[in-house]
Amino acid sequence: MKKFNIRKVLDGLTAVSSSSAASQPGNKENDLIPETLQSEHFQLCKTVRHGFPYQPSSMTFDPVQKILAIGTQSGALRLFGRPGVECYCQHDSGAAVIQLQFLINEGALVSALADDSIHLWNLRQKRPAILHSLKFNRERITFCHLPFQSKWLYVGTERGNIHIVNVESFTLSGYVIMWNKAIELSSKAHPGPVVHISDNPMDEGKLIIGFESGIVVLWDLKSKKADYRYTYDEAIHSLAWHHEGKQFICSHSDGTLTIWNVKSPGKPVQTITPHGKQPKDGKKPEPCKPILKVEYKTTRAGDPYMILSGGLSYDTVGRRPCLTVMHGKSTAVLEMDHPIVDFLTLCETPYPNDFQEPYAVVVLLEKDLVVIDLAQNGYPIFENPYPLAIHESPVTCCEYFADCPVDIIPALYSVGARQKRQGYSKKEWPISGGNWGLGTQSYPEIIITGHADGSVKFWDASAIMLQVLYKLKTAKVFEKSRNKEDKPSTDIVDEDPFAIQILSWCAESRMLCVAGVSAHVIVYRFSKQEVTTEVVQLLEVRLQYELNDAESPDVGGEQLPAGGTSSPQTSVSHSHPSTSSSSSDGIRDNVPCLKVRSTPLKQSPGYQVELVVQLVWVSGEPPQQITSLAVNSSYGLVVFGNSNGLAVVDYLQKTVLLNLGTVELYGSNDPYQRQPRSPRKSRQPSGGLGDISEGSTTSEDRCKSPTSAKSLSRTFSRLLSSDLAKMSRKLSLPTELKPDLVLLSVCPPRGAIPPDGRDSSFSRSRSSSVTSIDKEAREAITSLHFAETFARKGEAVATPSLWVGTSLGTVLAVALSLPPPGEQRLLQPVIVSPSGTLIRLKGSILRMAFLDSTGAIIPPSHEPWYEPNAFDDRDEREKARKRRPVSVSPSASQELSETHYAVVCSEKQAKVLALPSQASVKHSITETSFVLRSDVVQMGSGVCVACFCANGHIMALSLPSLRPLLDVNYLPLTDMRIARTFCFSNNGQAMYLISPTEIQRITYSQDTCENLQEMLGELFTPVETPEAPNRGFFKGLFGGGAQSLDREELFGESVAGKASRSLAQHIPGPGGIEGMKGAASGVVGDLARARIALDERGQKLGELEERTAAMMASAESFSKHAHDMMLKCKDKKWYQF
Repeated sequence: MKKFNIRKVLDGLTAVSSSSAASQPGNKENDLIPETLQSEHFQLCKTVRHGFPYQPSSMTFDPVQKILAIGTQSGALRLFGRPGVECYCQHDSGAAVIQLQFLINEGALVSALADDSIHLWNLRQKRPAILHSLKFNRERITFCHLPFQSKWLYVGTERGNIHIVNVESFTLSGYVIMWNKAIELSSKAHPGPVVHISDNPMDEGKLIIGFESGIVVLWDLKSKKADYRYTYDEAIHSLAWHHEGKQFICSHSDGTLTIWNVKSPGKPVQTITPHGKQPKDGKKPEPCKPILKVEYKTTRAGDPYMILSGGLSYDTVGRRPCLTVMHGKSTAVLEMDHPIVDFLTLCETPYPNDFQEPYAVVVLLEKDLVVIDLAQNGYPIFENPYPLAIHESPVTCCEYFADCPVDIIPALYSVGARQKRQGYSKKEWPISGGNWGLGTQSYPEIIITGHADGSVKFWDASAIMLQVLYKLKTAKVFEKSRNKEDKPSTDIVDEDPFAIQILSWCAESRMLCVAGVSAHVIVYRFSKQEVTTEVVQLLEVRLQYELNDAESPDVGGEQLPAGGTSSPQTSVSHSHPSTSSSSSDGIRDNVPCLKVRSTPLKQSPGYQVELVVQLVWVSGEPPQQITSLAVNSSYGLVVFGNSNGLAVVDYLQKTVLLNLGTVELYGSNDPYQRQPRSPRKSRQPSGGLGDISEGSTTSEDRCKSPTSAKSLSRTFSRLLSSDLAKMSRKLSLPTELKPDLVLLSVCPPRGAIPPDGRDSSFSRSRSSSVTSIDKEAREAITSLHFAETFARKGEAVATPSLWVGTSLGTVLAVALSLPPPGEQRLLQPVIVSPSGTLIRLKGSILRMAFLDSTGAIIPPSHEPWYEPNAFDDRDEREKARKRRPVSVSPSASQELSETHYAVVCSEKQAKVLALPSQASVKHSITETSFVLRSDVVQMGSGVCVACFCANGHIMALSLPSLRPLLDVNYLPLTDMRIARTFCFSNNGQAMYLISPTEIQRITYSQDTCENLQEMLGELFTPVETPEAPNRGFFKGLFGGGAQSLDREELFGESVAGKASRSLAQHIPGPGGIEGMKGAASGVVGDLARARIALDERGQKLGELEERTAAMMASAESFSKHAHDMMLKCKDKKWYQF
């Protein structure tokens, strides 16, 4: 176990900041901190993928195993069993999956890809693998068919030919059905690609082949010639048999269905246009859109079902995609939310020659999976138990919390259970195969996703599963514009004005804070009781760099109209006649982007609005979007920042404590020389924050009022005095709040400003090129962290503080002085004062954290959750409020002179500072790239920094010595979605959105990688294949039953010969030893199959043994009775009986 001594590290440093070089580390820093984490504790691997398969292209179902497989356009394969049993695999080529076929009840799957390759997957292992592949060189694959209990796969091609593949050895048979042989002289033209192949349910020797042009051929496999040819003048899209094999149905491109008798090739028995208007004069009905697929399923006790997709009439403009179910005389048209990719009818039997008895239809849509119950009136859908609704509205941000408090998941589940929709089918979900894994991880995990429509979803992510717990709609707080014309002109985004950008959640106190794209922040409390909020409490914050006293008359202390919201107008002059000198030309000022609702808001149990904070327009310039956010339940504060500056809000008193430009935070410590680029005659856009148009200051202005630490703290202390109200910025307060709590500007007046400066400076800033000075001027707040630690150098006592990180790589500490808890906390102001502590790193600050003297994380302090709406239990509520626990780390109980460690991570570097001495050690994470996401996480008994870089590397550094523990080139950054959604969590867990609809979870923990095999579910479970349908006495006697075919004899090498070597190339798969079970050819394969068959029949043999024992017992008893009878009757004559 390595020991870390910060003094030794410091001795070896060449570049140390002057402050840390000057100060000698204290005695406590010589103490050795044992670092338990070593590189062997880290390993990176993917665990599981959740969500809807992105861009699905095909689907199949195993009716015995009850497993559903979906293929996608990127070559991915998703397998679904019972809820909680999911699997993801990927074809290396990345080509689209055009068709899938299960080897029913054999634990194998055949996939056909758009690159003309077919693959055999072994599903008998927890991570399915490819056993064989076959790549066609000269022909393009269009359709495949694998008959039930057959090992010969028919492959149709674009040229119209059919090849036959042995799925055990994945070799081609010499038997080929050529297109010209199939159609002979029935057509002068090429019939087009093969769109359908299937064998007659009653005669395996007869194969029906559908060509795109409209020709259908019934091919006799034994005699190698066509029995019948059926021609229709419309292109064919699909074909289906009646189970008795005497009729089949075709769907066509003009929206018609044709039903044919096998022995009457002249014309169809019946032509149906399901959605066509029938003209009265006997003419042909109007053509409709193509029927893309039809299925024909029979029932013993009633009419057959005809199920089809497409076929709507052309005049139904704007109508949603439909699935049509025709049953007897009734036709049900089921509208879908998205285009239909494919559908399958689930039937009771896997045998094609028996009554099908359909019970459900699985419909694969472009963005959803719907299962319809055919057995109930009205065809209700089943409630989908899979987490497929991640993308219901596009995900805009997410956070991952592993190892949460144990009571949070039941609490969220109980409020979320009330949100469930009604009207689902009462039956069990029909896709029920597989078995769950044996999860060894028992800690609760939660994933929170923020969405474009303003919704926030909480997911239970424990034990590599995913289940939605609760959904919060933040848009309910705002008035919605009824139509596009009605949209307020104050919007700063064209669409999705409620989209969530940042989430801050405290799992212990259950406080939630969200920042939205319209520069709004909403604070939520969790409650189990319903409440109606009469007035949504609102604060409006004018976050700009400076206040021009000469140009902005006093708007400070005015109260809002009743209702607690200011009414945003398109022109400021309507609502604030005194606001600015530019009211005459309609420049927007002091108006927020969204309008908070003025009517009472009914809030269901769950998350309920505590406070809305909105940034307002400033002199015609829209507010900048919020870049960082933090909430602390123990202090009752929420803090947020953007490229203009920082605002600290007390959500208990509903006041703004601090509203500062970033430069103001530095005071006289500003390390950046923000000099004007030309003489001072007119104002230069040089020293402001954010874009120049958000307001700027010059060095001249700053010289007049250098805001040192002292003067700034004086400003803070004068904050609530009425003489400063004149230059205050506007604060929106609900009318029932205390009138004296008004927001006051923290920026003192800057002196006179030349009246001609404004317009010229704006026009100049727009046209000027982005220089380094401009970049410095756009210093944004990028990271915020509350901590109970030593904010000032040499401080003796750990106190509440706020640490602020900026885009220029600066960390500033702000001390917080809180009133005593209880009543005083609601009456006295929280004092915020700069500490003078300033840390600098290279690159934008991403993450901050604090460790105690033992190297353990000091979590931000929090209050325990209490029911905010418990009106009858005031005492309990007060007690809960008065308990203001500090952090639960060992540091709180130890002596005051101990050491804390501040961990700061930027885009380029990580730095650890010993506090309060501020001696530091630095480590460069990346020189050539930059860090996208960084988190300080708990890993078993140790703590580390986990980083994800733009070049795809995932790294881990030990704490506090910053030794590299892991560096894996995992994933090159292909799109910004991954950068936006990647997050690390405790215990070696991480996640990101791999596509708009799917969450990929990974682990960087060696333990989890080793246990993963146990945690994954089993896809294949031994199930007895149902018995074949009984042929019946007369059918057996007169040959009316199903005819079998010895395909081995017909397609085997001895009869059919070898296929051309250049036609296709065999590629053995990486399936491994386990993968060879039950699928390899030859003697070994036969032995393996026999062994598996024995396993599967083990249970049956056990039952047989019991039955035999019972029969033997009854036989013995019978023998005993017979013997007794014989003795009784031995001496009797015949006439005595």
